[in-house]
Amino acid sequence: MATADDVREIATGLPRTIERLVRDRVKFNVGRIVYVALSRDEQVMGCGFPKEERDAVIAAEPDKFSMPGKGDQRYHWIVVELRNVTRDELRELVTDAWRMCAPKTVVREYDARHASPSR
Repeated sequence: MATADDVREIATGLPRTIERLVRDRVKFNVGRIVYVALSRDEQVMGCGFPKEERDAVIAAEPDKFSMPGKGDQRYHWIVVELRNVTRDELRELVTDAWRMCAPKTVVREYDARHASPSR
């Protein structure tokens, strides 16, 4: 089970991330682009996610993932039930969302520093 504290720890460890409070909701940005947002009760997370993969992931794991609200469906975004994902799944979701909006040079530098020795 992942928590909002896990989200915060992962996101703030990513380069150029800024944590902000917007209308009583915690959001994580790179520049002006939000890549993760927590619900007010911090039980649900929205994050950047490829639109072309969204329907399949939601259909495969509806207990973990759901469609964003109608106004946000045009964006690359998905909703995640934190209590139903592991910390490893959360790390992958948050990091991939960050990769979608961080500058490519920053992503390459991050990946080079965090590459496993077996790569």
